[in-house]
Amino acid sequence: MGKRDDNTALDAALGRALLAVARNAIADQLGAGTSAPPAHPALGAPGASFVTLTQYGELRGCIGSLKAHRPLIYDVRENAQGAAFRDPRFAPLQASELDITRIEVSLLSPARRLGFESEADLLAQLRPGIDGLILSYGARRATFLPQVWESLPEPRDFLAQLKRKAGLPVDFWHQDLLMARYEVTKWKEPALPTTP
Repeated sequence: MGKRDDNTALDAALGRALLAVARNAIADQLGAGTSAPPAHPALGAPGASFVTLTQYGELRGCIGSLKAHRPLIYDVRENAQGAAFRDPRFAPLQASELDITRIEVSLLSPARRLGFESEADLLAQLRPGIDGLILSYGARRATFLPQVWESLPEPRDFLAQLKRKAGLPVDFWHQDLLMARYEVTKWKEPALPTTP
């Protein structure tokens, strides 16, 4: 087995462990019995994650961390419970929904600040399908995971909707606007049927 195969196997093992941690965290909160997640050495290292929940392809919750500030196992656990029970866009997940909820865990790379002179300069630097983007302006902050490119494939639209998410007009521009990008490694549970 070559080095690439070793990395693929390690990534798959980590993905299984992270998905199990996330599902167990939600089940624990609902009082459902869970099994211990698979062990993996990366679970004890600091990590930043997002947990996304969907039902039949529709978003049901998404919460995450932009910086690694605690062991990955705790980060995924807290973000899974946050996505299920504390995402303000949705009612808390009910036990009856658990079996139809599909979990995706994204592991974030450290964010790198982008330098740009204008909006056109920034747009030219974006890598659709690769970059997650963090927008900061004063007290306002918002992020889109790279997965958002699937529904907003044009850089101009991606940036406009990120501004809207931050509570800014879509045509907003200011020299104090800060942007940083990151990448993710993601794992998703197997697909559910497309209709209820």
